[in-house]
Amino acid sequence: MSIAANIAESYGRDNLGYYIQFLRLAQGSLKELETHLLIAQRVEIADSAETAPLLGAAERLGKILRGLIRKLEEAR
Repeated sequence: MSIAANIAESYGRDNLGYYIQFLRLAQGSLKELETHLLIAQRVEIADSAETAPLLGAAERLGKILRGLIRKLEEAR
């Protein structure tokens, strides 16, 4: 939830600098989620069959966020 919330909050501020800053916060939240999934695997709360699709989706989202940040920084 915090990933989407950071993106929405930044977009609503109507300021490019804030938008980029909050997109970076969203990236941090995404890394937190990935860490939680890996820990869940390690402590055997979830197995890799359950976490692999989520980690794959997180990786794709991370690429999208990095690309968006890069484009926005070029537009400054």
